[in-house]
Amino acid sequence: MSFIESLEELHSHYGVAGEASTIKEIDFLSGHYRSIVESSSFCALSTCGPEGLDCSPRGDEGSVVRIEDEKTLLMPDRRGNNRVDSLRNIVRDPRVSLMFMIPGWNNVLRINGKAGISVDPDLLASFDMEGHLPRSVIVITIEAVYFQCARAIMRAGLWKKENLSENGSLPSPGMIMQEIKQGFDGETYDAEWPGRAAKSMW
Repeated sequence: MSFIESLEELHSHYGVAGEASTIKEIDFLSGHYRSIVESSSFCALSTCGPEGLDCSPRGDEGSVVRIEDEKTLLMPDRRGNNRVDSLRNIVRDPRVSLMFMIPGWNNVLRINGKAGISVDPDLLASFDMEGHLPRSVIVITIEAVYFQCARAIMRAGLWKKENLSENGSLPSPGMIMQEIKQGFDGETYDAEWPGRAAKSMW
């Protein structure tokens, strides 16, 4: 098996990026980039730390982030599993990357930057949802914004109805954990999960 082992080899193999690949990247939210972020209720948050990398799904009602200004995003840390993988990484290495996805849109929007974790009471209160506050707010300073080529989503047929997973066609969380841990009651876990989620969404 042959591997590329230097930047010179890599650039020689792939050639020069086209004009559209470079002019699309800016270091702030333009008007169109702002409208995409405002329309996105889901993104993936990537972080890095001493133990390695983490990529965490993030979703919210309406926009997944609040735009503070053209260089700053605010992301509430809603209720989850308390693993705090992303937050642990951010405390030690502020570099983050976000990938925004909108169902039906054959592109993704990428934002790279630096992040910090705020527990300011007034900021938390501004993200109140049904009487519940986030535990913290991730404050992201934008360094690069760009959309990415649609070919990946088009090849995957990601938004085609015929490609949507049917209920029961994939293993459930309970089935996964039951396979990993002997004696785990996966059936009960799956049966109780919808009720638990409904009570702990925010």
